[in-house]
Amino acid sequence: MKCIAATILSLLLVTGLHAQWKQDDIYTPFVMYKERTKLDQNLRENVIRKTFSLPLDSNTAYKYETACWAITQFMVKTEEVENGFTKMIRFYDRLDADARRSVLEAIYGNDRYAFVAPIDSISQKEEDPALFAMAAVYLSRASIRHNADLLVRMAEHFPAFDSTDILTELQYYLNHHAADIKNATPSIADLFRFNTGRKIIYSFQRWNRDYPGLAIVQTADGGFVRHPDGRLMVFQQLARSGSDLPYFITNGSTPQGVYSIRGVGVSHNNLIGPTPNIQMLLPFEGKWENYFQLDSTAKWDSSQSTLAAYGSLWPASWRKYRPALEAYYAGKLGRTEIIAHGTTIDPEYFQDKPFYPLTPTLGCLCAREQWNITTGRPTLSEQLGLVNAFLSTRGSKGFLFVINLDDQQKPVTREELEAIIKKSGLR
Repeated sequence: MKCIAATILSLLLVTGLHAQWKQDDIYTPFVMYKERTKLDQNLRENVIRKTFSLPLDSNTAYKYETACWAITQFMVKTEEVENGFTKMIRFYDRLDADARRSVLEAIYGNDRYAFVAPIDSISQKEEDPALFAMAAVYLSRASIRHNADLLVRMAEHFPAFDSTDILTELQYYLNHHAADIKNATPSIADLFRFNTGRKIIYSFQRWNRDYPGLAIVQTADGGFVRHPDGRLMVFQQLARSGSDLPYFITNGSTPQGVYSIRGVGVSHNNLIGPTPNIQMLLPFEGKWENYFQLDSTAKWDSSQSTLAAYGSLWPASWRKYRPALEAYYAGKLGRTEIIAHGTTIDPEYFQDKPFYPLTPTLGCLCAREQWNITTGRPTLSEQLGLVNAFLSTRGSKGFLFVINLDDQQKPVTREELEAIIKKSGLR
């Protein structure tokens, strides 16, 4: 997954012990009032309005794709946007796979019910498994089709679906997602105790990713990074993508599971911003030696089960908990480049959302940041706080666990996490 739809142009890895970053050293002109005004005007006038006024053909399809990406990222919802979607759906059969994907993603993120009938029709004829899956989860969420009906349609349309990874994951999702939300999460205290000896970031979220989560840092000695007065250091993180598609679909919200931390870096992507980010690997992303952080002289045994090895990162009480495998299967399906970063996006785009003033991404973990639009410097950066907390103890590598605590319709709180830590017997 290319977070914020762009390759990271420059990366400086931090490997030094106790390396710390200063807020005063962080600057970007991209957050200044003039630049934000220019971006907003270009977004609305050129990227969306002018594009959707053009005829839709092979010469303009890429502009429509760009418009759909911008609409999804900035969550723009207007009559003009709906008319643009209607045009793309009308010509859906003539679009290439990328354009089809862009409009299905944007519609999923933008409108829960308006396009049920045409997407139901699309699901009856779409031959691309990934695009069929996107149509199916839209219909499932809208409850316009019973999941059993969608599974029958999938089996009829793709007789060999059980040999297609994204369709087998879709089958699991349709059969079990509703129950997974209601089922209790295994013992977090067990997980804390199991990871004594490792350097870990935990990102605790809700099943409803409209509500922000909290990240905390566990050091290799088993304790948790705290303020001098003893309060647990917590850092707000949003694990929601703009589309909020399920974890197994590219650009969906952040999958639960284990990410391998490779270090800390700085991006030159304007929307991510200059605050240092935490670089991570999913399972199947790169070499297994790197994911499991093997000694530089060790080689991965290719005869070993990667699923069993992934399971060994969890305590016994978690190894049959299927949601813990979301990251494993997301990586197997090709998701990449999920990192933990900050943001320069104006939060006012999301002022009516439960996660305000945080900003969604294309599937990364995004920490809260606020900027002075006159000086170009951060006034608040929970991303910087998280990076410095992680680097405050020995080592620049470790693992990051993303876990949905439950389905309460509210942000995760410090008090909840303190109670779990107390139960674990750790400090």
